[in-house]
Order: sequence, then structure tokens, then C-alpha cells
Amino acid sequence: MSAPDTPLLRVVRGNPSDAELAALTAVVAAASVARAPRPAPKRDSWWADKTSLVRAELAPGDGAWRASALPR
Repeated sequence: MSAPDTPLLRVVRGNPSDAELAALTAVVAAASVARAPRPAPKRDSWWADKTSLVRAELAPGDGAWRASALPR
């Protein structure tokens, strides 16, 4: 890969140290990676799906404790 003709960062004012420039470069690089689109995660089989094991939401009200013991 060849070096680009124009620099990616340019100091407009001040005299930053090498450590400050390295920190700025790391932040800009991390921000550009975080903005890149990520592929959707591959879903496991429906057979292995554990969402059916999660209980239903509670429904408060009259007789709710009695209804909670009834089969669904």
C-alpha cells in the first residue's frame, strides 16, 4: 500500500506531543471502525432457541395469583 498524498490529520494550532498525537490517532481510528456496518449475527437453529424457556410477563390484578398456577 502506498502512503496517501494528503495527511489524515493536520495540527492547526498548538504544539502537541507525540503521546497526544498518538492518542488522537487511536480515537479517530476507533471511531472509524465503530462506524463501519456490521453483518447481522447468524441465528442458531430454532430447535436450540432458548426464548421459549423465558416466563411470560406478570399480569397484576384481581385473581392474578390464582391464574398464575393455571396451565397455559
